[in-house]
Amino acid sequence: MLFNLFLNHSDLFLGSNLFRYLTFRTGGSILTSLLISFIFGKSFITWLKSKQGEGQPIRTHGPQSHIVTKKGTPTMGGALILISVTVATLLWADLENTYVWTVLLVTLGFGLIGAYDDYLKLTRRSHDGLSGKKKLITQAIMVCVATYFVIKAQDPKMATQITFPFIKEFMIDCGYFFYIWSFFVVVGAANAVNLTDGLDGLAIVPVMISASCFALISYLVGNAVFSNYLQIHHVQNTGEIAIFLGAIIGAGLGFLWFNAPPAKVFMGDTGSLAAGGALGMTAIITKHEFVLAIVGGLFVIEAISVIIQVGYYKMTKKRIFLMAPIHHHFEKKGWEEPTIVIRFWIISVILALVGLSTLKLR
Repeated sequence: MLFNLFLNHSDLFLGSNLFRYLTFRTGGSILTSLLISFIFGKSFITWLKSKQGEGQPIRTHGPQSHIVTKKGTPTMGGALILISVTVATLLWADLENTYVWTVLLVTLGFGLIGAYDDYLKLTRRSHDGLSGKKKLITQAIMVCVATYFVIKAQDPKMATQITFPFIKEFMIDCGYFFYIWSFFVVVGAANAVNLTDGLDGLAIVPVMISASCFALISYLVGNAVFSNYLQIHHVQNTGEIAIFLGAIIGAGLGFLWFNAPPAKVFMGDTGSLAAGGALGMTAIITKHEFVLAIVGGLFVIEAISVIIQVGYYKMTKKRIFLMAPIHHHFEKKGWEEPTIVIRFWIISVILALVGLSTLKLR
């Protein structure tokens, strides 16, 4: 909004040229979402407590310490993230950019699915929320609609192509199968982040790390000079997504203030599905889907641990891990929660550095 206002009336405002710079507006987006989270966070959590009573239902078959330490903690804190991200994005981004609206609406759509799932769990006082089938159907519809607009906005020669890290020229044109690919990436990312969100602060920091990486990637991919120098595929106008991702970073920092151990609020499916959907859609737009699997490798590890556990148990009636996702396995082994969280953050940073290295190693 500010970009469009100052761009059209640059002769009326001193310093309006600053709004032409993506770096300036990304910084403004980070600070705006951070301040919204700080200012309204405490009162928002108090309101959630008043509405939710006993808070998020705690799994009785999970780590026994959770029954004591996490009982009564409200969920749906992801709504605070969504509000902060939406306001900051609308304030600082170019509202004529198709990609901005696409990632924002996918994020809000996945957030609404997660919010309804959280609501059902709270009202039923169980972990039986929205069925997996209904989740997949609604997510599929949203992703297919979003993918349609992304394809229409991009160069036809690039729109349905899949690119690969460490390789300069090789691409695969998926045609209409690109919709399936997009569904796999976005829904996979959303549910992987959702599985990771099991300990205080565990998911939100890797989300911010991944968002930081893709803010840089979207800026470089959208800049013809930088993309040519790095020999990565140029996708025009993706730079504006950096402002949206900046809003996620700021909102994530604000949320972490209240989610740090011991957490005063959980993000719930409201936040985790939305954050994963945002990262997945960004990867689709910037043509860096495989890089997301590297940068967000922690989410991949968590998801794979569940797949392995379920598949192995169905075949043998035995378990490989003490509990899945894998962060609960380490809890069962006696690791303290802060130890698990910080070590997983370190792994996330390492994977992010590996992912960023693909921008030059080609």
